[in-house]
Amino acid sequence: MKEPDDQDTDGEKSDRSKSDGRQSLRSSKSESRSPMKEDKFLEDTTDETFTEGEESYLEEEDTDVERLEGSSSSFQDDDVEISRVSQETPGPDAEEAAEEVKKKISESFYYDYMELASMPFVTLDSNIPLDLLTLVHSFGYDCRKRANLQLLDSNTALYIAGNQLILLNLKTKGQTYLQSSSGEGIGVIGVHPYKTHFTVAEKGSFPKIIIYEYPSLRPYRILRDGTEKAYAYVDFNNNGTLLASVGSNPDYTLTIWNWKEEQPILRTKAFSQEVFKVTFNPEDEEQLTTSGSGHIKFWEMAFTFTGLKLQGSLGRFGKTATSDIEGYMELPDGKVLSGSEWGNMLLWEGGLIKVELCRAGNKSCHHGAINQIMLDEGEVITVGSDGCVRIWDFETIDTADVVDETGLLQIEPINELHVDKNVKLFSMIKMNETGSNFWLAQDANGAIWKLDLSFSNITQDPECLFSFHSGAIEALAVSPVTYLMATTALDCSVRIYDFASQTPLAQMKFKQGGTALAWVPQLVSYTGAQISVGFEDGVVRILEIYDPKGLTIFAGRKKILDADLQLKHVFKPHTASVTALAYEHDGEILATGSKDHTVFFFEVEKDYKPIGYINTPGPVCQLMWSAISHPESTLLIICENGYVLEAPLPTIKEEDDNNVVSYEIKDMCIKCFHFSSIKSNILRLIEIEKREQQKKLKEKEREERRKMLPEEMGEDGEKEFLEEEAVEEEEEEPLPGIFIPPTPSPILCGFYSEPGKFWVSLGGYDSGFLYHCEFPPYDKNSDFKEQKDEPFDFRFLEDTENNPVQTITFSINQTMMFCGMRNGAIRVYVLSQNDPSLTSLEDYWHFNVHDNNYGCIKSIATSFDDFFLMTAGADSNIFVFNIFSEYMLRKDIKAKVPSPRFGIETEPIPEDIEDPKAYSIENARRKREHDKLMKEVEEIKAGKREQLKALRNEFRKLLEMNEELPKHMQFKRTDFDLDSKIRAEINRKTAYKLQQVGKELAWEKEKHELGLKKLQNRFRDPLESDTVVVHAIQSDHKISSYRLVQPSKYSKFKRASQSERRPSKLERFEKEGAGRKDSQRDTGGSVSIQEESIIEKGKKFRPKTLSEIMVNNQITKTRKLILKAERAQLKIQQRKKEWEELYKSKPGDDYEDPKDLQAIKEAQVYMGDFNLKTAPDYKIPEHMRINAAKKEEELGHLDSLAHGKKRHMNKCILSLRDLKVAVIEEIQCLVQELKTIQSTLHRSKHIPIPQIPQIHPDEVPEKRFQYNEETLLNFKQQQMKREDDESPQVEQTGSGGSGGGFLKLSSGKDGDLTTRDSLSRSSKALAFNLDIPKILEFEKAEPTDVELEIMKRDEIKHLYMQQYLVNRIKELIVTFDAELRVLRHQKLKLDIQMKLSDLHHVTLFQEMLLLKNFEKQENILQERVNSLDKEEQYMQWKINETLKEMEEKKNEISKLQDQEKALYAGFQAAIGENNKFANFLMKVLKKKIKRVKKKEVEGDADEDEESEESSEEESSLESDEDESGSEDEVFDDSICPTNCDVGLFEMALQLREKRLDIEEALVEEKKIVDNLKKEYDTLSKKVKIVATNLNAAEEALEAYQREKQQRLNELLVVIPLKLHQIEYVVLGEIPSDLSGTLVFSNHSLGRLQERIVQLHEENSKQQKLNKEWRERRKQLIREKREMAKTINKMEETVRQLMISKFGRVIDLEALQTLSVNTTLEELKIKKLRKELTNAKEMKRWEEKIAQVRWELMMKTKEHTKKLHQMNDLCLEKKKLDSRLNTLQNQQGNAFQGPRKADIVAREKVVELIQAQAEKISALKEEIGLLRKKGGLILPPIQSSQENEMKPLDL
Repeated sequence: MKEPDDQDTDGEKSDRSKSDGRQSLRSSKSESRSPMKEDKFLEDTTDETFTEGEESYLEEEDTDVERLEGSSSSFQDDDVEISRVSQETPGPDAEEAAEEVKKKISESFYYDYMELASMPFVTLDSNIPLDLLTLVHSFGYDCRKRANLQLLDSNTALYIAGNQLILLNLKTKGQTYLQSSSGEGIGVIGVHPYKTHFTVAEKGSFPKIIIYEYPSLRPYRILRDGTEKAYAYVDFNNNGTLLASVGSNPDYTLTIWNWKEEQPILRTKAFSQEVFKVTFNPEDEEQLTTSGSGHIKFWEMAFTFTGLKLQGSLGRFGKTATSDIEGYMELPDGKVLSGSEWGNMLLWEGGLIKVELCRAGNKSCHHGAINQIMLDEGEVITVGSDGCVRIWDFETIDTADVVDETGLLQIEPINELHVDKNVKLFSMIKMNETGSNFWLAQDANGAIWKLDLSFSNITQDPECLFSFHSGAIEALAVSPVTYLMATTALDCSVRIYDFASQTPLAQMKFKQGGTALAWVPQLVSYTGAQISVGFEDGVVRILEIYDPKGLTIFAGRKKILDADLQLKHVFKPHTASVTALAYEHDGEILATGSKDHTVFFFEVEKDYKPIGYINTPGPVCQLMWSAISHPESTLLIICENGYVLEAPLPTIKEEDDNNVVSYEIKDMCIKCFHFSSIKSNILRLIEIEKREQQKKLKEKEREERRKMLPEEMGEDGEKEFLEEEAVEEEEEEPLPGIFIPPTPSPILCGFYSEPGKFWVSLGGYDSGFLYHCEFPPYDKNSDFKEQKDEPFDFRFLEDTENNPVQTITFSINQTMMFCGMRNGAIRVYVLSQNDPSLTSLEDYWHFNVHDNNYGCIKSIATSFDDFFLMTAGADSNIFVFNIFSEYMLRKDIKAKVPSPRFGIETEPIPEDIEDPKAYSIENARRKREHDKLMKEVEEIKAGKREQLKALRNEFRKLLEMNEELPKHMQFKRTDFDLDSKIRAEINRKTAYKLQQVGKELAWEKEKHELGLKKLQNRFRDPLESDTVVVHAIQSDHKISSYRLVQPSKYSKFKRASQSERRPSKLERFEKEGAGRKDSQRDTGGSVSIQEESIIEKGKKFRPKTLSEIMVNNQITKTRKLILKAERAQLKIQQRKKEWEELYKSKPGDDYEDPKDLQAIKEAQVYMGDFNLKTAPDYKIPEHMRINAAKKEEELGHLDSLAHGKKRHMNKCILSLRDLKVAVIEEIQCLVQELKTIQSTLHRSKHIPIPQIPQIHPDEVPEKRFQYNEETLLNFKQQQMKREDDESPQVEQTGSGGSGGGFLKLSSGKDGDLTTRDSLSRSSKALAFNLDIPKILEFEKAEPTDVELEIMKRDEIKHLYMQQYLVNRIKELIVTFDAELRVLRHQKLKLDIQMKLSDLHHVTLFQEMLLLKNFEKQENILQERVNSLDKEEQYMQWKINETLKEMEEKKNEISKLQDQEKALYAGFQAAIGENNKFANFLMKVLKKKIKRVKKKEVEGDADEDEESEESSEEESSLESDEDESGSEDEVFDDSICPTNCDVGLFEMALQLREKRLDIEEALVEEKKIVDNLKKEYDTLSKKVKIVATNLNAAEEALEAYQREKQQRLNELLVVIPLKLHQIEYVVLGEIPSDLSGTLVFSNHSLGRLQERIVQLHEENSKQQKLNKEWRERRKQLIREKREMAKTINKMEETVRQLMISKFGRVIDLEALQTLSVNTTLEELKIKKLRKELTNAKEMKRWEEKIAQVRWELMMKTKEHTKKLHQMNDLCLEKKKLDSRLNTLQNQQGNAFQGPRKADIVAREKVVELIQAQAEKISALKEEIGLLRKKGGLILPPIQSSQENEMKPLDL
């Protein structure tokens, strides 16, 4: 039978042969060395030699045989294997060779590296040396490749660089290179667990896995046909004996290799999507895990019916989102821990997610994907894309389980390390350095880090060992004067290298990535110290390189580098990424190209002054200035979309920049070439030429045949020849059509050949050629887009159809053309001198260097002296090669870094453009022009506004003049209207405009309203009360309220406390008391069930028989005896119970009074020499331990107290403000009355009216945000004034002043509003008082005497009222000021308290922050202590339960022993004293019999009868006699001796069975007791271990608490003290150093002094009590002695009484027990009852037997009758048969021959038998095969058909 794996081998073999047939000349040459290698292998294993063809054939066939071996579990079926090989191999020689190949490979066998390594391809018959280029150094690192960092030893790292494998010495930084064998790249690398070998899994068509030995670096083994295109991952098992590999697209094959024998063991498809990783389980080699895109799969090697197979189980995500799995780890118990894209860990068990692990607060474990998970020294290490390495507790993860429906479990890391900013860790590997925990880390952002994960006090900071570009290298440039190289990439860095000494020198970071690079020519910078760099945001920066050692001052420098970079110039000419930079050969002009379809020119001499720009029809990809040999200097502009432009040198204008509106150059004569595809024409011409040559050959053959046919066939030959010609003409195929791609092929690179001519290389459809093009003449009216131009010449490039030339450069003498290919290869063409037409473009050197899949060469350049070649690829690699030369380079060659210019350190660094949205040069110019235009327009508007303002003022003056005229002469307002319709129209238009403006400003209005709302929500809404300042009226005193915000979060809620603290031992002692907790399990007691005789109801009365009467009498007698014995036993038990209670009440020797214990505990807590909190051995009491939750509560309590006091003070201040408002209103009323009174008095008698106090704006802050139209107009005027200011400083002050003015005006208005009511009241009173005189005005007359008297009286009254009102006003003012001063004094005191509260708040907050830092670790320690304490309590409970159970079992054992003793005693009493058979009966009773244990499961239906019989025989044999004693006599215990009482003999047998039951029960109970003892010992040991761990955990927690207290002690606390409070005085003065002082409250000090007096009194009292108790103890000892004497006397009296009564000392309890043998009496009663029952049963069965006998007799009679009838019928049948035979003999003579139907039927039966026989033989053969392969011999199968056919054969 063919295995499933074997089905794939044929297909793979055919595909491989096809792919081998497609190899090019270069690949075939490199592969031609493989037969030599295989031949060498065969020579070591066999004695025969084969030809090359035979050998390759055998190799293909050998793979099939090897797969068969790997898929089967054994080689039992030799016949099948031999038949298979004989079918596939052509002859016996090949078969023998294949068998020899199967032999074990010698361990000393090695391959030749020089034959394996891929070599450069050189055109045949050319003189190009193979070592034209030699790899010198690699500056790059493919940091984004998986597992691209391995460690061979502590100093040697291993990583892939394109087609090279680099061994890097970490100390010397030296590099060793190994070349790939396929030349198509390396997929992945792996290292043997013992570091003795490493694997290189390659890429290509059916790539190999080469295993090298380390440190010899010799190829040791080669594994073939593991995948189709490339390997994704390889991994050794823990012992290094097996290797697992997984392929990439398209097959994703998983293979398990016996790598030392180069044989695959198992093979299967891993998954249908990309697989990232495969690993063995370290604990079980038969388990593997693979992970990849959206999946994880668990594999197991299992023996199936067809052999060893890989069985995979796909992990199911369930409710969890599907994720790519980068990192995972197999746990020892089979579970798998994996990462996820969102940063959480997933724990897999049984193919399902058991739990998802996250951090507290549902935060992810890492911010980003987890790329690697490892288990090291019992800790789980995770490596994340966020640059963090976190350490987790293994036990927590291993035992994790779901706690709620979310499936999340929150855990916290033990330790974590954040490497650095912008670090993306991809993988880590441990360094084997003794005594340290160093790791090497692969940073996907371009670095190799050395990390210290020891997490101790001496842990080193992360160290960046090597720094590289990350991602594709965008550009490379080489210095024109020395061995310096500059590179840039999208990782925002520019780096400088010394490629001669192989040293990186400097780097500079920016905000945006670099895209273009050019070295400033020597004509501009003589020392070659400047480079220009283009960036993706359109900025161009000029950087200057210098040697910092040449500087005179090194301020702040710790390490002087070999080179440094400084920004020289910066400008932004483009709005998209800069793609090309080019300096004109004289160095006067710099041209920059970009993807924004522009080319910008700059004048270099004038600090890169912009000249202008031109627009291009497509994005620019390359710029190139013409050579010096060209008559004119022109710029070649190559665009990606097929356009090539030639621009002349721009003219430099000397006009002023300020007058230029735009930098666009519109009058430049630009030539354009629009490439049109000619590849289909070229292919058509090639096909035509090929057909022409074929036609010529055919014509030749035809002529020869024409001459030969007439000679051979005559005329028929000519006709045949003509017919063949016609057929051949018809068979000619049409030529290929002309094809032009719909999307133009992109131009990749190009260069000038001659003036006006250039070469270009294209990608896409037009690749495979170099095209020679010429610019058409310049036409001003031509349209670029409609133009179509074709090249006039081309050069075919071999093997570039799908691998175009990406970049081209030339050597200095133009004899070599270096091409960088898309697949990462370097191609060097050797040219003739002065050959611009490339006529000698034939011979070339080709070598794969960068990665073939994504290592496209972006830049290629030679050094200034053509000794070195540098390449930069998209795979992050930078390679430096030596160019073959007859001159040898010096080994110590080194680049010369330019010296710094004079004054470079004092030169100001230009301001960099970091904002990617900054204006470009052109946009800035346009913006400036737009702003200038807008300013002019605004000036015109301002002039018009001034004119309108002057007209308005003039009109206002006219209106005022009009109002001054008499009313009859005044013009009405309507008179000013020339036409009422005009005003109505104006009003309508005004309303419409207002409506339109409202609509236009609706969005702005909504925006500002939302902004105002947000500001209010942020700043005003949280305010509970704003600051209110109340001013005194007469003095400068003022009082301000507190600006209160809402209460803090600490006072609003209480945070959940930390994990519950384990109660201390002292607390547990208080809680539990002296004893332990009672058992929680309910133990059931034995319930005695009394038997009662139940008389059934409904039975009829019948007289009792004699036997029943005997039974009843015996029962009555026995009951009386039992009752008597029970009463005696009850008395004994009652007495015992009393004694037990008495003994229980007796205190133990170690008994201690609980009151004394409580007093001792209090003394231990409150007495002794207590250490200060600053002491190193200070132990924190349980009740004084503090945590963050308690501290938050304390902080909240402090905040709430402070807030309450501030709120109360604010209420008082607001009440004072309300009082001031009321006072002002009253003063206004009083002043109004005063004015009324003074109006009646003479002016000389007037008293100065007091000034009315005003409400200040800060007294009513809530009205600052109230405004009216007047306020808004004033604000607008101030804003306009501010806009008129030119100075920015004035603008700023104006804006601040306007805000203040706005507030002032509004507050002034508010001040008027506050007194509006009082003014209205006073105005009413004033009006009333003033109206009275007007009404009472009469003509003036002389007053009479009465009137004069009245007037005098009124005057006196008014003077009094005037004085009273003034005094009242003063009184109000003084009273208010007094109230304010009192409240101010109170507030000052409260301010002091609040400041102290703030200080205390700061201290509490610092303590809380510190406690929060300690909280996480403290919780972990506390949880561990709690868990250990619970475990200890549980263990102690188990021990108590075990002890209790042991006690119960011991009691049962004692009961059983008592039963055994009672049994012997009862039997002895039943025998009597003078029985001659006593010894015999005792022997029968004591005889030991081996009894078979009862089966637990009876009546098994599957048991056979034979097994039952054998078990019965065995059980009968087991009952042997085994007498214990010295007698050798053998007696028969199955027969009762003569004259022996049968009842006693039966009783002995029954009691023996009972004794055996008791003994078995004893044995069982003893076994249980032994097991309980073992369990008790085990638990005791565990309790000791747990107690030790608990003590250690408590000590760790105590140490942590001590450390926390020490850190709290380090916090500074501010305590303000007065001088009289300081009592620490030295020599009458306060010392300058108060660090040794202690701050103590007076209350606590007084309490301690009082306590001293109390303790003295307690001491004397306790001494007195001690003396009294000593006397009491002596008295008790005396009484004890007297009682002992009394007890001895009473015992002696009892003994004498017993001897006098019984003659000896006896046991009264035993005597009472032996008074009646209960068991014997019960047995007698049972015997009598049983006899009665048996008699009744026998009588019933005898009746049944009689009935059945009668029925049997009747059936026998009936049967006899039937037999007689049958006999008669048989005789009749015999007669009839004889008659029938005679008739047949007479009539059958005519038909004696066989019938035709019988013959046909017989033939069919024969055919059927033959077919079934063949099937049977085939089935037997298959059964034989299956037996041998599975190793299971099955019984032969006999079909029913076979049994049926046997009679037919006979």
